[in-house]
Amino acid sequence: QVRLVESGGGVVQAGGSLRLSCAGSGIIVSDKTMGWYRQAPGKQREMVATVSRGGSTNYGDSVKGRFTISRDNGKNTVYLQMNSLKPEDTAIYYCKADQYGVYYWGRGTQVTVSS
Repeated sequence: QVRLVESGGGVVQAGGSLRLSCAGSGIIVSDKTMGWYRQAPGKQREMVATVSRGGSTNYGDSVKGRFTISRDNGKNTVYLQMNSLKPEDTAIYYCKADQYGVYYWGRGTQVTVSS
């Protein structure tokens, strides 16, 4: 059974930092395209960052230069380092695994950035 469990969310002031973690079980994150997505109230879910099997990364325009996605294969975990946080980054952040077109999602972790 595939499980993705996010952690690390919380409340932070604007300009602060958080690091989100996505721990995988029943799946090997190193051989999947892994991604972070977010959904703010009343908005559609959007891509934040992805990392491919080969290590190529891709970022949403609104987070480029501020967020960094990384992977620890030994811990089977994907991270999202978020710096210079803004109130508009407030959302539920979800981890996603793409297993050859079959998608798995975590339950999400709330990030709230206060102004």
